[in-house]
Amino acid sequence: MTELMAQKDKSKFHKDTFDKTSEERRQNVLSIALDEFASKGYSATSINDIAKKSGVSIGAMYSYFASKEDLFLTIVNEGRIFMVDILTGIGENSRDVFDCIEKMLIASRTFAIQHEQLNQIYLDLTTQALSPLALRLSSTLENVTPVLLSGIIEKAKADGLVSERVDAKIASFCIDNIFMIYQFSFSSDYYKERMRLYLGDESLADILEVEAKIVQFIKRAILNAV
Repeated sequence: MTELMAQKDKSKFHKDTFDKTSEERRQNVLSIALDEFASKGYSATSINDIAKKSGVSIGAMYSYFASKEDLFLTIVNEGRIFMVDILTGIGENSRDVFDCIEKMLIASRTFAIQHEQLNQIYLDLTTQALSPLALRLSSTLENVTPVLLSGIIEKAKADGLVSERVDAKIASFCIDNIFMIYQFSFSSDYYKERMRLYLGDESLADILEVEAKIVQFIKRAILNAV
């Protein structure tokens, strides 16, 4: 868990002057920027518009962020830090690997619903057009869940809870892909419709049952690895 927490403050994309301004101003700028990036997408968003709507001069905005890219990455990084807090709590308060996986799956849904704009920005970040930005974040953004998942799977192997033949890295990669698509399925119209086509309206009427079956699928996969 120490390694997981070390990921929390690894990246910083804003200037020191942003830290020195008032908390109210910081939150106002970030809130406006989040709304603009989520509703318009990165390419169509203007840092000038964000400054105007925030009541901040463009000069002050550039004293906080070197570029629109750095402002965008600051927003994404704020969400990453928030997710680290959530995952750390799950890791520390789970009975075993299966309880942890269930809680992470539920967290994927609740995060997507409660923070729909952040989730839309993450989806935008996965496009090829924003790959240069994603590369600047990849060392921290994608190190959080793998650290937790591979750690709990290795512990479960040592405790005899899952097959010793399980490759923790491969299992973590596959499980995290399930979490990611599931999370996008609550904030993207495309993924929402995709989930509906696969599961049907009747299944989606009981989302807790859907989650129980997903966990069961993962459990069987790592219990019976060959």
